[in-house]
Amino acid sequence: MAANEREIIDFEQGWEIMQKGIMKLQNLLEGLPEPQFTSEDYMKIYVTIYNMCTQKPPHDYSQQLYAKYGEALQEYIESAVLPSLRGRHDEFMLRELVKRWGNYKVMVRWLSRFFYYLDRYFIARRSLPPLNEVGLTCFRELVYQEVKVKVRDAVISLIDQEREGEQIDRALLKNILDLFVEIGMGQMDYYKKDFEPALIKDSAAYYSCKASSWIGEDSCPDYMLKAEEYLKREEDRVSHYLHSSSEPKLLEKVQHELLSVCASQLLEKEHSGCHALLRDDKVEDLSRMFRLFSKIPKGLDPVANIFKQHVTATGTDLVKQVENAVDSKKANKKYVVGLQQHIDLAHCWQDFVREVIELHDKYEAYVNDCFQNHALFNKAFRMAFETLCDKGVGGSSMAELLATFCNDILRKRSKKLSDEAIEETLEKVVKLLSYISCKDLFAGFYRKKLATRLLFDNSASDDHERCMLMKLKQQCGPQFTLKMEDMVTDWTSGKDHQTIFEEYLKKKSDANPGIDLKVTTLYTDFWPSYKSFDLNLPAEVQKGVEVFREFYQTKTKHRNLTWIYSLGTCNIIGKFEPKTMELIVTTYQASALLLFNSSDRLTYSEIMTQLNLTDDDVVRILRSLSCAKYKILNKEPNTKSIAPTDHFEFNSKFTAKMRRIRIPLPPVDEKKKVIEDVDKDRRYAIDASIVRIMKDRKVLGYQQLVTECVEQLCCIFKPDLEAIKKSIGDLIKRDYMAWDEDNPNSLRYVP
Repeated sequence: MAANEREIIDFEQGWEIMQKGIMKLQNLLEGLPEPQFTSEDYMKIYVTIYNMCTQKPPHDYSQQLYAKYGEALQEYIESAVLPSLRGRHDEFMLRELVKRWGNYKVMVRWLSRFFYYLDRYFIARRSLPPLNEVGLTCFRELVYQEVKVKVRDAVISLIDQEREGEQIDRALLKNILDLFVEIGMGQMDYYKKDFEPALIKDSAAYYSCKASSWIGEDSCPDYMLKAEEYLKREEDRVSHYLHSSSEPKLLEKVQHELLSVCASQLLEKEHSGCHALLRDDKVEDLSRMFRLFSKIPKGLDPVANIFKQHVTATGTDLVKQVENAVDSKKANKKYVVGLQQHIDLAHCWQDFVREVIELHDKYEAYVNDCFQNHALFNKAFRMAFETLCDKGVGGSSMAELLATFCNDILRKRSKKLSDEAIEETLEKVVKLLSYISCKDLFAGFYRKKLATRLLFDNSASDDHERCMLMKLKQQCGPQFTLKMEDMVTDWTSGKDHQTIFEEYLKKKSDANPGIDLKVTTLYTDFWPSYKSFDLNLPAEVQKGVEVFREFYQTKTKHRNLTWIYSLGTCNIIGKFEPKTMELIVTTYQASALLLFNSSDRLTYSEIMTQLNLTDDDVVRILRSLSCAKYKILNKEPNTKSIAPTDHFEFNSKFTAKMRRIRIPLPPVDEKKKVIEDVDKDRRYAIDASIVRIMKDRKVLGYQQLVTECVEQLCCIFKPDLEAIKKSIGDLIKRDYMAWDEDNPNSLRYVP
């Protein structure tokens, strides 16, 4: 039959066919005996609706069918869905809801297929809600709105049961919570409005109760174990049935109740809090503490503060211990004033620096491992060690102690360490140096001790010396090590001069110094300043000096030689009655001993006159030779101190186990001289910094100039503000700068 001759289908006639299909579908969904839909059944319904929608007006029933679609769904809900739900509660209601929701979605899907033509043409032209949306809206308004509160409460009740350790049907909860999402047609509005706030509120109440119970019963580690376990369970809960969008809100609330609310109580527990964990080296618990408190806002601040307090207190205790040990040794009468006491106290300082290094290694490992190298803990660690390293220890600064420690490592006769151990130890010293505000003071002491090692040929290894300088350069910059590097280079060049001198002696037969003479020639600009005295050298040594002077004049006539006898050493042969021995002494000591070749007995005054030295130097020489371990000279009276009235004579009975002995001079405290030199260099550095800034900026405010000067210099030392202001005044007087005429608070550079 042609299309224009197609039989008109009345609405009642067509809807009767539809009702039969809908009833069959409902029976199938309810599980009643009913044959399955065949393709012929489906096509009959589809074609009927198609024809009813494509008939010419007034027989186009598209609008009526669209309305009947919604009515059919509503009738199904009111007759089958709601009655089945109203008689059930708790988990039974949830299971029925999941079943009914699943059946309803099947019904909507089948009806949407029957009414497909409406969706494709009629609805699109009229901009009406699609059939699927109509179906969801119908269920939402009739079913969801009625049961949502009961459903929400039932779900939360099951979640609480699971929190208490009971087994629940997670798949059931997953399906129910998916309904909250699906009912919003892809939007999270209903889940976030009707379920999530109640979940968060219930979770807060639940964990608030738990926290109140645990905080009174458990130690800090036990509390954290529980907190971490329950947080993992909440994460697991999200992954199994809660929507992923709930995770940050839920965890934030749980963390707030378990950690934020009781943070101070937990961290400050007397016998198990953060202080106790640090004290007892509970590394695993500290790592857990970091993991937990890193998750809450500013949660790490109190932990880092306690860490800083602990490290600072530990360092302070270490300082007190060493100061007590030093005071004890000074008070102990068996330690006489002199070399032995100096050596013993030096051991105290060495042990102290080693303990500081060990302390640094320990807490650096805490920062890296327990606290995951977090910036907050790095800062706390640095502040604690800056406090420790800027403390004075028994009258000595950490700068001096580190320089002395390096000297002990790098000189000969130090405790034998492998090359790797020495390099590792030096690396750790440089790390400690980074915490010291007065790095220039370290440089002053280190340079002085480096000079002593080089000049007395007491350096264990050139490679280690250069390695240390390289590390210092990397830490503090090239200017920091410039003079030290020049010293090493100059010392190497000085050894080359000695080789040339030896070749000169071989070629010139009449140039015989009479002794085995070794001279190190150096440029004074590179080295620390040393006092030079006109020591009356013994004739045996004076001849050698003249020979070297003649040699040096053949090389250059534009440089003057200045002899620093205080830096010289001599090996002399002592003929004693028990046996002949070799004595390793300083040039001063040798000069004093050689006086006894021509005199059996000399007074203090005679020795001082013949040597042409100061009282202090003569006292040190005579004490080392008559009052110390090796008594080469006998003194009258036989006391431990040197007086101008004393007499001395050669001790022919002297003997020792070894045939070759070293007789050191009592140490001289050069601290004052080093500090004076550093203060002088600081004044020069401040002047140079100010001039450099003003030359670059031309015009600058007074206060800004002071600030920039501090910023430039603080990497090497902490400049004194009064010293900067004084330097500015001096530079104004010397016409390097002047007050600006236009702005009385500014300075301008004077070219």
